[in-house]
Amino acid sequence: MPWLPELFSTPARERLEEKWELERLHAVPYYAGLMAGETEALIKSFAGEPVMHDPLHGRIIGTRAFEAYVRYLADWLAERNMSFDPLDDVVTETRALEEVLLHLDGQAGRVEVPVAVVADRQADGRLVELRVYHSVAPVLGRGVHRPPMLQRDPELRAPDVMAEYHRALVAGDVDAILATFEPDGSVSESARGNAVHEGLEGLRAFYRELFSSGGMALEYCAAIDTGPAFALEYNVLEWGGAELAPEAGLSVYVRGASGKLAATRIYTDAAPP
Repeated sequence: MPWLPELFSTPARERLEEKWELERLHAVPYYAGLMAGETEALIKSFAGEPVMHDPLHGRIIGTRAFEAYVRYLADWLAERNMSFDPLDDVVTETRALEEVLLHLDGQAGRVEVPVAVVADRQADGRLVELRVYHSVAPVLGRGVHRPPMLQRDPELRAPDVMAEYHRALVAGDVDAILATFEPDGSVSESARGNAVHEGLEGLRAFYRELFSSGGMALEYCAAIDTGPAFALEYNVLEWGGAELAPEAGLSVYVRGASGKLAATRIYTDAAPP
């Protein structure tokens, strides 16, 4: 996901199948499509005119704006010798999520940038809208404020262990949030590159720091739930009881065999006041 492979030329498909050691390509990964040099295939992957959101470039609407974005980003990524490793995919009939780990040349050497791409799509796979989530801190050396992309969905609720997690998040309760994880659970955060905090002691240190100003209040906007994984798009509204300029973010929660959290991956640059 998200690009439709049948829209790409035969040589481009064959190169991608060879790269990923596949007999047949079912979907073209986001960054592989950007670097393929076939912008028309990207445009035709949308059901209408392209609509997407990017952490640095904001809202991109229409064919001309999208073409300019693809040209700029492909050149920028090529200059930095970009490569990527697939992490996970979550796909439903109307939504899909692709997670990858980018590797880029930075001023002090290679940097890692975890990225999540959410696609709203039709039943035939055509795209309605793309939303890209990643921290810009690994690239710019600082985070930037990202305004909301989606409105609150008043009917959306976090299920089972995620509901417990978010109650603890609001309360800023370290012990309660640790109780939602399996003993070998982990949290990764994109704001510090690919920083991973593992095991109960690693998680305790991470959440003590996170809650040093108090708990966090989110509003739920959209979700993808496939059973093992639950991906939530949200806006951060409060931190430590202080209102924030609403900040867009996404988190992916992976249930373990016990039903508790085996992994949580956070994509936001939100910072305490």
